[in-house]
Amino acid sequence: MADSSLLTRLDGIEARFEEVSTLITDPSVIADMKRYVRLTKEYKDLEKLTGATRNYKHLLDNIAEAREILETENDDEMRAMAKEELDSATSKLPQLEEEIKLLLIPADPEDGKNAIVEIRGGTGGDEAAIFAGDLFKMYSKYCESKGWSVSVTNFNEGTAGGFKEIVFAVSGEGVYGTLKYESGVHRVQRVPATETQGRVHTSAATVAVLPEAEEFDVEINEGEIKWDTFRSGGAGGQNVNKVESGVRLRYIWKNPITGESEEILIECTETRDQPKNKERALSRLRTFIYDKEHQKYLDDIASRRKTMVSTGDRSAKIRTYNYPQGRITDHRINYTIYNLQAFVDGDIQDCIDQLIIAENAEKLKESEL
Repeated sequence: MADSSLLTRLDGIEARFEEVSTLITDPSVIADMKRYVRLTKEYKDLEKLTGATRNYKHLLDNIAEAREILETENDDEMRAMAKEELDSATSKLPQLEEEIKLLLIPADPEDGKNAIVEIRGGTGGDEAAIFAGDLFKMYSKYCESKGWSVSVTNFNEGTAGGFKEIVFAVSGEGVYGTLKYESGVHRVQRVPATETQGRVHTSAATVAVLPEAEEFDVEINEGEIKWDTFRSGGAGGQNVNKVESGVRLRYIWKNPITGESEEILIECTETRDQPKNKERALSRLRTFIYDKEHQKYLDDIASRRKTMVSTGDRSAKIRTYNYPQGRITDHRINYTIYNLQAFVDGDIQDCIDQLIIAENAEKLKESEL
């Protein structure tokens, strides 16, 4: 049987899809970049939902037609074909209904964006920095497997290896919607390379995943930015040390919620090209401000949702990497596996899939579909 409440929710979907299809070709809409971007995102969402809706209605028509044949037709061959069609269509119905229910849940508007990822060594000294480096390698390999591009914008190396902190941008399809589940405190239990007596230590690193802001997401008065240049240190030959390719920006940002002013300091030494470093520093500034202004939205989600799957709480302990037992445990969904080496080599998709399933279940419960 068809879900009548679902049919009611689907009423008007196709009409809205046709309306948006027309709007995104309107020159006045195209000229309004914010509105155009919002409508093109809505178009993509509605395109999937409209396709699923048409399939659903076609399936219901097939079921009704097959039942009518079985009630009125005497020909055995026709009845057999109708019975086969009825069984096939009826078996497909529940899965398609679940797919439509998930599509009806409003998507996070940030999910399709690129991401800025910040990893910082926490408690544990040198070992925490080494672990932060391991996490960076894990994400780099995962992103490579997804065909995503990774670009390091800033880093501060640890004294015994790894990173005290590292910031990198990830670009590709649906990056933030996937990596946002990694925000939080990651804890490692193992014998550090610096340990002389073979004792297991517990260290931690913090991961923050931010949606990358586009130029029209935030307004920045570029005339108020103070720029400095400096020589980049580290490997890269004589040019890196002699040419002032590193850039540093200072910007006074006023919090629209509290009214307080805050100085933002951003450095970028990623390339030997000073203009490129300026461009990337500006991108980080936009993302930083956008994240600050977007935090209220994340807090609203967290206050409404009971699950800890992706609340945006970066202080929550989300996962433990236990090397003596070869175990990974994600504490948000009680997910435990014993293939730690493969996991830290970038095989993290199954864990992310389980987090998405858990969040979707929570969303379905909230929407009462």
